[in-house]
Amino acid sequence: MPSRNNNIKCACRHVHLSDEQLTKVIKKYDSNGNNYLNKEDLKELFRQLGSNAPRWRAARAIHHADKNGDGRIDMTVELDQLVKYARKHGCTLASACCKK
Repeated sequence: MPSRNNNIKCACRHVHLSDEQLTKVIKKYDSNGNNYLNKEDLKELFRQLGSNAPRWRAARAIHHADKNGDGRIDMTVELDQLVKYARKHGCTLASACCKK
């Protein structure tokens, strides 16, 4: 769940991510370097962010952030909406959690 200082924390509350850090994490999932995130990229992203249903979360993220309706997230235009979506739904950085 988002904290008061707008950082995302891991479930054990030891890993903090600012919006800038979350943006950097998200950008790493552009599998082919084309500046777009497709559903498979997003599925892997949400898996790493600790989602129990990464496929569903990826589909919802596209629905929420894909403003031009092309079925993918344009990181030059739509990335801020994806960051807001991830924050709103309490995503945590599961891969960086101290208790994994």
